[in-house]
Amino acid sequence: MSSVLSIQNISKSYGPIQALKNVSFDVPEGSVFGVLGPNGSGKTTLLGIILDVILANGGSYSWFGGMQPELARKQIGSLLETPNFYHYLSAFDNLEITAAVRQNGLNDRVKVLQQVGLYERKDSKFQTYSLGMKQRLAIGAALLGNPKVLVLDEPTNGLDPAGIAEIRTLIRNMNKEGITIIIACHLLDEIEKVCTHMAILKKGDLLLHGPVNEVLLSEDQVEVRATDMVALEQVLQQMTGIRKIKPADNILQLSCDTAIGTEQVNQYCIGKGIVLTHLVLRKKSLETKFMELTN
Repeated sequence: MSSVLSIQNISKSYGPIQALKNVSFDVPEGSVFGVLGPNGSGKTTLLGIILDVILANGGSYSWFGGMQPELARKQIGSLLETPNFYHYLSAFDNLEITAAVRQNGLNDRVKVLQQVGLYERKDSKFQTYSLGMKQRLAIGAALLGNPKVLVLDEPTNGLDPAGIAEIRTLIRNMNKEGITIIIACHLLDEIEKVCTHMAILKKGDLLLHGPVNEVLLSEDQVEVRATDMVALEQVLQQMTGIRKIKPADNILQLSCDTAIGTEQVNQYCIGKGIVLTHLVLRKKSLETKFMELTN
């Protein structure tokens, strides 16, 4: 899979504060790439740098395999700030102004309103929109000019659960249409639901990056219980593939190799004469992984 963006050793400081420290990763074409981290981790700074809004102190980046920056920028739509539209104008008229400012995308207004599910409300004034609709219109504005990549900073910020679900569905649909999406967000559950790849930042440091499935691979835990917990723990300590056993709330939490699951644990225990009264696979969420890394 080719990359639409390659970041090499990007660093940025604001006086004594080091916002980014030699950050490097690639964004695969066709991915939904989540940049995760708590407040102050450097997410917004990184997005500003790759969009030529902020100048890095060190390192480099390239779009589309080294395309000239001015040409690459025409292939990128972005939403870095709170939507800023005229409240008394319709969605259609607001997009006309946006297209005029950019000198691109005037004929795309119908298409993008259909993409973000606002075509039926194209003549409604912006002030009548819900927060979720306003955010969808802002994403629609970023889609003007038919970009290959969308860069979104906290697109669900301030939205209620219904609005968050709307944006989640929109991101999935845009990605199905072939758009690569780079999204910075602190709502880890949402990122886990929509992203294919991710990078986690903490105070400017890149903690890890890669496909979400690979990052979460082998992080599952198997919970077990038996009538004789002492005997159960002694038996499991001898089982190949179990890396760690942690007692918790009258169960044992097992951290296992990728080849070990509930079936293998159950068969092993039966073979040792132990009948399990509790056997559950607990998938470790991205939020749990994130908290372990950042704490």
